[in-house]
Amino acid sequence: MASTTNRRSSFSINAALRNFNSTLEPEVQQHLKQVYTCLTMSTLAAAAGAYVHLFTNILSGNFLTSFVAIGFLLTLFATPDESLGLGPLLDTVIRINPAIISTAFLSTAVLFTCFSLCALLSPRGQYLFLGAPLLSMFSLLSILFLANIFIGSVLVFQAYLYLGFAVMCGFVLYDTQLIIEKRRIGDKDFVWHSVDLFIDFVNIFRYLLIILAQKEDNQSKKRKN
Repeated sequence: MASTTNRRSSFSINAALRNFNSTLEPEVQQHLKQVYTCLTMSTLAAAAGAYVHLFTNILSGNFLTSFVAIGFLLTLFATPDESLGLGPLLDTVIRINPAIISTAFLSTAVLFTCFSLCALLSPRGQYLFLGAPLLSMFSLLSILFLANIFIGSVLVFQAYLYLGFAVMCGFVLYDTQLIIEKRRIGDKDFVWHSVDLFIDFVNIFRYLLIILAQKEDNQSKKRKN
């Protein structure tokens, strides 16, 4: 039974790899390697930078650090979502339960990987139709957020939270296939492409942090009552 299961698993992996090689041209595959390498390095650099900033005095107030920060801000200047700064949110989550951060990060990594593979192994352009609906939903999210400032409704906030999470997952599918199509028409800027995916990753992580922290806080209040 175990050998049969192993053969089926091996067959599925081999079939997926054959589908990947047959649907994506060599130059596109090479471009994707560069994109995901850059994405990985950016994530590691962000984590290292956060550690240096929070726990050491190395490069504190250094001109080089300031110059790099300005360059990074300019890179993200065109990003419509200004909530990439997670410091205050992380501080709040740590007060509730520090374990939420690792759980949210691992969950984000698994979700991001699954949606990325789904986009990479799907037929060409299958998820590009999501562009217009996702942008429309993103606009709706902005309206919900602004409206809830005045309404203060828990129900509206929950709708904003879970709808936003779903939209960000959809953007992983859309952006991944959009990057493939951009490369096919000659766009080789893998750095900008990795920034798109990095923003998707961070936003999924942010929504998961809030969802998990909210659940933990509610459970804590129930236990106290």
